[in-house]
Amino acid sequence: MRALTLISAFVGGAIVGCGAALLFAPEKGSDVRNKICDLLKRKGIKISDQEVDALVAELAGAED
Repeated sequence: MRALTLISAFVGGAIVGCGAALLFAPEKGSDVRNKICDLLKRKGIKISDQEVDALVAELAGAED
């Protein structure tokens, strides 16, 4: 019975955590990438969507 309580607590915590993440996430990733492109273009820097995606992938890999 104790294992069932532990599993229930874990699943309940995971559900609450996922819900909180969805509620508090600032914006979708695609929206953020579009804002980055727009900001760079206003500053006179020409960058393609593929270059932004590569930059995001590089930055995400740098966190590890």
